[in-house]
Amino acid sequence: MKSVKSIAFIKASKIFFLIGILCFGFSCKTKLTSQTKNSKPKEVTAKDILGNPSYLAICYGGYRENTRDIQPTIEQLKEDLKILSALKIKVVRTYNVHLKHASNVLLAIEQLKKEDANFEMYVMLGAWIDCKNAWTNLEPNHFEESERNAIEIKKAVELANKHPKIVKIIAVGNEAMVKWATSYYVQPSVILKWVNHLQDLKKQNKLSKEVWITSSDDFASWGGGDTSYHTKDLEELIKAVDYVSMHTYPYHNSHYNPEFWQSSSKENHLNEIQKAESAMLRAQQFAEKQFQDVTAYVHKISPNKPIHIGETGWASSSDGHYGAHGSKASDEYKQALYYQSMRTWTAKEGISCFFFEAFDEPWKDSQNKNGSENYFGIFTVDGKAKFALWNQVDANVFSSLKRDGNAIVKTFSGNKTELMETVLAPPIKK
Repeated sequence: MKSVKSIAFIKASKIFFLIGILCFGFSCKTKLTSQTKNSKPKEVTAKDILGNPSYLAICYGGYRENTRDIQPTIEQLKEDLKILSALKIKVVRTYNVHLKHASNVLLAIEQLKKEDANFEMYVMLGAWIDCKNAWTNLEPNHFEESERNAIEIKKAVELANKHPKIVKIIAVGNEAMVKWATSYYVQPSVILKWVNHLQDLKKQNKLSKEVWITSSDDFASWGGGDTSYHTKDLEELIKAVDYVSMHTYPYHNSHYNPEFWQSSSKENHLNEIQKAESAMLRAQQFAEKQFQDVTAYVHKISPNKPIHIGETGWASSSDGHYGAHGSKASDEYKQALYYQSMRTWTAKEGISCFFFEAFDEPWKDSQNKNGSENYFGIFTVDGKAKFALWNQVDANVFSSLKRDGNAIVKTFSGNKTELMETVLAPPIKK
């Protein structure tokens, strides 16, 4: 039989043991709580964004007037960004930094993030690049660059450093190497110079190492077409960029390269709508072929280089090359088919697609209000959702949103029969 003293000792030992467990548990909980408070959520990088279907991308201007002299206000930009966010868009592409637009977009995103901790939006920041004498009365000199390029690059770096949680990509130039851009194109050596400059700034910790550097240009400029573009400088550029941002436009090729677009005698049994749908399938295949051609060339030079689509789109109206008296490519139905097929294909293949573009912008062809360049938006200037987004209107994703005081409603007052009457079949091959 145990003594009273030994029993008391055992009880005391148990009590101290329990106290020790409780203290240890409390200590662990305190450490975990402290670690949770001090740990920062992983910052999203370009590597996380590009190729990720959870980060839908779009090209964005937001200009309401027929001149860029009238810049959208920060409040207008915030309205637009909320609309795009409702579509699950999380990355927007801008085109230059010499106007207030780019810096105001960044400020608008900063404000929206403060107003709503769950708001998420990132930017592919464009730095515009020109040749000497571009946009002047003098002859463009395609073998020398504009002195303004240095200023544009400096400003892009400044904005990227000021908004590191938003700016994830810098694009050096927009269609700046393709030779049909006769007003301003430069040689690949100019783009290479500035890409290397930005990459050097990253090495010197003067620009975040997480910012990806590219140039956004036509598929031909990236070696996917005419072999005259296959130069040593282009090879060095492909090695220098973090990824290739290529453009593809079956829409424009419906006029300039119509073989794929036109209806053949084999389609005589189809009605007008079916012929249009068949043509849009070929348009999708055309875009895929250009992507494959760029990939084949780029990967011979840099086998693991990521490639994404920096621009592609479809205008919903035209009175010119793409209208009723031209290729008949322009209407909201065809635009919707292209938008949906490109989103589906790129998501499946892990390709980012910056669809061109968010809203119609009347300054693009200010001399002709019916010109196709004014109608690439999936929203009209006054905020109506084109056919590509009618299902989103039905789902009430825009129910509390407005653009310049206008509720987001369907074009054609939602009358699909009326919309379909605008659809024309492509011309027949001769």
